[in-house]
Amino acid sequence: MTRLASTGFAALLAFTVPLAVSGARAAGESIPYKAALTGGSEVPATDSKGTGAVTATYDPATKRLSWNGTYSGLTGPVTAAHFHGPAPAGANAGVLVPVTATSSPFSGEATLDDTKAADLEAGKLYFNLHTAANPKGEIRGQVERAR
Repeated sequence: MTRLASTGFAALLAFTVPLAVSGARAAGESIPYKAALTGGSEVPATDSKGTGAVTATYDPATKRLSWNGTYSGLTGPVTAAHFHGPAPAGANAGVLVPVTATSSPFSGEATLDDTKAADLEAGKLYFNLHTAANPKGEIRGQVERAR
């Protein structure tokens, strides 16, 4: 290969390689998620005036899910809080990750197994806050990738 040809090939690589990997995440880069919590998202819906929000980050390299949340206007103290799944919006599922949310704001973290991580990435997890007046859940929100 001539020097001119190899220089041209190197220039071509310099322009094509970054484009090919630009959509990939760097190792250890966390993926953001969010959930807006309302009574209308419960199944069946509640008439709760309560609202809340959960923001989370997931690190695929460590499989660590970390979250922060807030809530207000509930019918009483939170008796339980969980990430549930796998389920799309409008369907119910079992508890996947228990959460301590006895006061607002709250935070926590957990390491997910491969199945739970796949359900999170597929949008099949929801977050639920339970109270004595609504033992099956007072407010809920589907966990979605934040854009």
